[in-house]
Amino acid sequence: MDFSSISIILLGSTFGLILRILIQNNFKKSRGFGIQNTSIINFLSSFLLGILVALNFINNKILMLFYIGFLGCFSTFSSFIYQLFDLFQKRKFLRLFVHYIEVIFFSFLFFYLGYFLIQFF
Repeated sequence: MDFSSISIILLGSTFGLILRILIQNNFKKSRGFGIQNTSIINFLSSFLLGILVALNFINNKILMLFYIGFLGCFSTFSSFIYQLFDLFQKRKFLRLFVHYIEVIFFSFLFFYLGYFLIQFF
């Protein structure tokens, strides 16, 4: 991997991290939803991924910027796994199962919604 590719990925990941931190620190406070912030970020990143897949970029630099850099740093898969592990340790197995199904289902739904909106227009 050359320096320009690394720079592009770093640029995308910087903006992904900044947006994730802004949402994690502000969204729940201002809106008051009971949904965890990491779930909101996962839903939004799935929606954006659906849009990007539907746009079908051929340029590798754009793919590196958005797919690897931005969405790789914006999405919170590791936080999702940690939440599942925390529920497992607390022996809240029903909540663990519901949270897992909820995030997987809605992430897929938002991916499809993003994909469908671009295909529709």
